[in-house]
Amino acid sequence: MRNFDFAPLYRTTVGFDNLSSLLDSVTRADNNAAGYPPYNIERHDNDNYRITMAVAGFSTDELDIQTEKQTLTVRSNKTADSSDRTYLHQGIAARNFERRFQLADHIEVTGARLENGLLHIDLVREIPEAMKPKQIPIGNGKLIDVKEASRNAA
Repeated sequence: MRNFDFAPLYRTTVGFDNLSSLLDSVTRADNNAAGYPPYNIERHDNDNYRITMAVAGFSTDELDIQTEKQTLTVRSNKTADSSDRTYLHQGIAARNFERRFQLADHIEVTGARLENGLLHIDLVREIPEAMKPKQIPIGNGKLIDVKEASRNAA
């Protein structure tokens, strides 16, 4: 296991003190993950992402997707096969799973669809207007109210 020294980061930043615990939890979860079901994470551009999971044999009723506190959780609830089948080889996994993904600030799930045994989950980064860069006007001799100036500019 790697140990990271975050002291230089703490000298020049504010609010990143939970970064070390986030990295620890991701490292622990990655070491304990069984690898089922396999998945891809794609980045389409700076603000659009897609998680694709191979869930062959599952229906939409047997899959559950939830977000809570910057964690995306995908679970399955596969019903037991009640038929009297005799398998000579059973290579298609049909077991229950739970896969968690940590989401960055302002990442929202925009949709999910099941297509050809693949579960596609689309995500987008939506930066609130209050967090976008603003131009601050400079007044000559008097203080300019930034809020009033931005309302007049709009």
